[in-house]
Amino acid sequence: MMINVNIESSWKEILSEDFKSEYFSNLREKYYFAVKNTITLPPPKLLFNAFNLLPFWEVKVVILGQDPYHNIENNTPQANGLAFSVSKGVTPPPSLKNIFKELNRDLGMPIPNNGDLSSWEKEGVLLLNTILSVEFKKPLSHKSFGWETFTDNIIKNLSLKREKIIFMLWGNYARSKKYLIDTNKHFVLEAPHPSPLAKGFIGCGHFSKTNNILKEIGLKEINWQL
Repeated sequence: MMINVNIESSWKEILSEDFKSEYFSNLREKYYFAVKNTITLPPPKLLFNAFNLLPFWEVKVVILGQDPYHNIENNTPQANGLAFSVSKGVTPPPSLKNIFKELNRDLGMPIPNNGDLSSWEKEGVLLLNTILSVEFKKPLSHKSFGWETFTDNIIKNLSLKREKIIFMLWGNYARSKKYLIDTNKHFVLEAPHPSPLAKGFIGCGHFSKTNNILKEIGLKEINWQL
């Protein structure tokens, strides 16, 4: 029996075996226990935001993150269900500020006045955290839930059932997922993590490289301007 999951229909179909599985049933129990007993981020209604904004068959680019931002600012959760993105009204964290600096350096775009990246999703960019939830002020607290099995299967499905997707892997953790991607069918761009604690992200040129690839394969370029 499929577990009722509020997720966009193409993803629901692609991931139907996951939703029927024992591991997902266990994950769901752990998640609902966390929601009931702790402050869990992002808000439950935004848990599958990345998928609800972008159907499976419309993904052109994947940017991989790890787990959601774990703080709340002015009563607004930082996390909004999209990797690296924050809700409107929340100060962009350091990694996101560096992403904006690289956008400015690479494409000459002005630094945005907010950190909500949902418009990128509507352009075809899947902002995928590999762990989809976290407890308030406790980074990686939901690492044991089983989310990585779920999101590894998402990457595998994209690799198997789609062609010519551009995967942007920033930092060692994201790069560790490269083995899930068929590099004969897809494009992989690798760079250091955008965190100020790492060095080398500024200058990677991934935004222009992505648009150049899309142009070469006859697809519409991403409008990265927020």
